[in-house]
This record gives sequence, structure tokens and C-alpha cells, in this order.
Amino acid sequence: MVQVIGAKNSIFNQFISEIRDVTIQKDSMRFRRNIERMGEIMAYEISKTLTYEDKEVTTPLGIATVPLLKQQPVIGTILRAGLPLHQGVLNYFDQAENAFVSAYRKHHKDGTFNIALEYLASPLLADKELILCDPMLATGASIVDTYKFLLQRGKPKHTHIVAIIASAEGVEYAKKHLPENVTIWIGAIDEELTAQSYIVPGLGDAGDLCYGIKI
Repeated sequence: MVQVIGAKNSIFNQFISEIRDVTIQKDSMRFRRNIERMGEIMAYEISKTLTYEDKEVTTPLGIATVPLLKQQPVIGTILRAGLPLHQGVLNYFDQAENAFVSAYRKHHKDGTFNIALEYLASPLLADKELILCDPMLATGASIVDTYKFLLQRGKPKHTHIVAIIASAEGVEYAKKHLPENVTIWIGAIDEELTAQSYIVPGLGDAGDLCYGIKI
């Protein structure tokens, strides 16, 4: 299942427009905060799909019955660009466990690349809800390989993939290579993917825009 948050009119699209805007992108703090705010909105939308149970809460004047999450999710992210998005989701699921994965494109002289996965810090995932954050879903290979890498810690009950910008090709790849118990949450889907696997119009390199150019 694919949910496109930006397909409906909401303030979410204001944040999409700002992270795409080359002028506003010069303010890295604002860029990070906009990514974080979009993570918060997506966390709220995901929360509607989770399981709840009634709990009694004692107030100064009596007892209130409130539906609360039956189980907190695990929030995972791909370093480094995913950190602000992860923080936005964590702001709402503030009792969640967390997972971190190092995944990057390892380029070869012939112009091709593969996804290198070198680090994993994660709690057990078996029978838990996993929210996996990565702001850009370009080819889809990174998110699929990262999901498979995380299975070392157990098979989640359900996985929510969260991305801000995706290519149509990347979404199709992810749908084809991920199991049925996965929901993909996207801010916006762009149609073009260049020969170098960059999304157009996209927004550029999210990691560099968040934290500065890498060497």
C-alpha cells in the first residue's frame, strides 16, 4: 500500500515547497526543521493505523478512559540524511525504541554503484511495528536492502516506510521487492529518475542540505 500525503491539500505541501526551493535551501537549519515537521505529520498519519487499548487515567476530579497505543513502534533510520525525519517521527512516538543503519551508495569506476551496509544498532523487531525513515526514495534499492538488513533483528509485524520525495520508479521497485505487510508513506512522487539515479525535480542531496557537503 502506498499513501501519498502531499496528494491532498494541507500545510504539508508548504513544507514540501520550502525544502525544494533553492533559495530557502541555503538555510540548513530551516531545511532540517521542515524535514522534522514533515516527519511529525507522517507520524500522526501512521498513528491512525496502529492498535489501541482503553486505559484509565486518574484526573484531579475523577477517572477518564483514554484509548492509548497498545505497543510502541520501533523507529529506524538510514544515516545521515534520515536523522531529521527520524527526529520528527520520534517527537510523536516519544517512547519508541530506535534503530540506526549505515547505508550508502558505493560508486564504481564504470559509473555503477551498489548499496553498502556497514553498521546496525537495533532492538529486537519480531512482532513489532517498524517505522523506517529515509527522506529520498530514488531507485528504491537502499530502502529494500536496509529492510532486509534489519531482519537480522527479527521480522516486524508491520513496516511503515517513510520518505519525503520518491521517484515513481523507486516506488514500483519497493512495492515489487518488499512484502505485503509494508505500507509506504510518501510526501510527493516525482516521475523522472536520471541515469545517475537522482530524482527530478527532487530537491538535491538531502544529507548535504541538512549537514553540509561531504568529501
